[in-house]
Amino acid sequence: MTIPGSSIGVPADGDAPLDTRPATAVPLDQRTRVRAAFAGSAGNLIEWFDFYAYAYTALYFASSFFPSGDRTAQLLNVAAIYAAGFLIRPLGGWYFGRYADRRGRRAAMIASVLLMGAGSLVVAVLPVYAQIGAAAPALLLVARLMQGFSSGGQYGAAATYLSEIAQPGRRGFFASFQFVTLIGGQLSALLVLGLLQATIGEAELRAWGWRIPFFLGAALAAAILLMRGMMHETVEPAKGGEDAGTLRALAKHPRALFTVMALSAGGALSLYSFTTYMQKYLVNTAGLAVPSVSTIMIAATIVFLLLQPAIGSLSDRIGRRTCLLIFSGGMTLAAVPLLSGLARVEGPGMAFMLVVAALTILSFYTSVSGLFKAELFPASVRALGVGLGHAIASAIFGGTAEFIALSLKQAGHEDLFGWYVAAVCAVSFLTALSMREPRRAGHMN
Repeated sequence: MTIPGSSIGVPADGDAPLDTRPATAVPLDQRTRVRAAFAGSAGNLIEWFDFYAYAYTALYFASSFFPSGDRTAQLLNVAAIYAAGFLIRPLGGWYFGRYADRRGRRAAMIASVLLMGAGSLVVAVLPVYAQIGAAAPALLLVARLMQGFSSGGQYGAAATYLSEIAQPGRRGFFASFQFVTLIGGQLSALLVLGLLQATIGEAELRAWGWRIPFFLGAALAAAILLMRGMMHETVEPAKGGEDAGTLRALAKHPRALFTVMALSAGGALSLYSFTTYMQKYLVNTAGLAVPSVSTIMIAATIVFLLLQPAIGSLSDRIGRRTCLLIFSGGMTLAAVPLLSGLARVEGPGMAFMLVVAALTILSFYTSVSGLFKAELFPASVRALGVGLGHAIASAIFGGTAEFIALSLKQAGHEDLFGWYVAAVCAVSFLTALSMREPRRAGHMN
C-alpha cells in the first residue's frame, strides 16, 4: 500500500512506514520537471557516449593493444576487458546507489558522469603496446574499470531520478528518456565513428583516429557541470540516523531485487547482443564491410531510439508488465531465428530489417526498464535497489555477451549463442508472468 501521490510506501499491516522522507525536496511545476528531465537525460547521454565509444572503436584499436593473433583473437581480448568493466558495475551500483539514496540523486549522477569522463581521458592519451608493452592493455583495463564503476552507478541514479521527476500518469513517457539518451549515446558514438570513417580513412583510424571519440567524451563529461543548476533533487537527503541506502534496508525487499535481476538478465543480454556486439557479428560472421555495418547500425539505432517514447507512453495505458511479457516472450521465440538469419545475410538491406526486428522486440523492455524497477522499491532504497540489481545482472549477462559469443565462434559452435539468449529470456518471461503490475502494486502510485 502507498500514500496516494507520493513514493512513500506504507506496509499494509499498519507497521511503521517504509520511508519517512518526503518524496520531493521541492515542489515541481511542469517547466521545472521538463528542465530537470532534460538535464538528467543529457548527463545520461554523455555517460553512455563515453561507454559505447570503446565498443564501437574496438575494431580499430584492438591490434594496437593486442598485436598478436587473428582478428577474432584480438577482439576476444578487447571483449574480455569490456566484460571486466561490467564485472565492477555491481560495486558502482552499490556505491552510487547508496550515495543517491542518502545524499541525493543529482549529486550521484554528476559524480558518475565525471568519473566516466576521466576514464575516457585515460584511454584517449594511453600509449599502445608497441610503446610500453604489456602495461598498455593493463592500463586499458584500469580505464575500463573506472568506466564500469561509473556506469554501474549512473543507471540506478538516472532511472530513479527520471521516474521521480515525472508527472504521475505520464511516467512511462518521461522515464523512457533514460533509454532515449542511452541509445542516443550509442548513436552519437556511431555517428562520430561514421564521420571519422568518411573523413580520415581506415589507416588513420587505426593509427590515431580511434582516440578522437575518447577526447570528445571527456570534454562532454566536464560539460555536465554547466547543467547542474537545472537538476532538482527529488528526495530530501537522509538524516544521519536513517537507514536509507543500506544493504540491510534493501534486504527487506528480496522479491523486488530478484525481479529486477531476472528481468535485467534477459534485457541486458539482448541489448548487448543486438547493439554493441552486432557490429562485430555482421563483420566477423556475416562478412559485411565495416562501413556498411556502421551505416546499418546507425539507421537501426535511430529507429530504436524513436521507439522508446512511443512504447513508454503505451506502457502508461497497457502497463509495464504487459510490455515485459511482450519483450521476454518475443525474444525467447525470436533470438535463434534472428541470429541465424543475420549470420547468413547477403546484403545490408536484409541485415537492417533483421536488426530492427530484434530492436523492436527489445524496446518493450528498454522503454520501461528504469521505471518498472524504480516502482518496485520505496524511495529510501530505490536508487540502490535499481542500480545494484541491474548492475549484477548486467555484469553477468550483458558484460559477458561478446566474450561468450566470440568464444563459441572460436570453438566452432557459434549457433549455440542464439539458444543461450533464448534460454535467459525464457527465465525473464517466467518472472514477468509471476509479477504484479508495478504501476498499481508498486511504491510510486
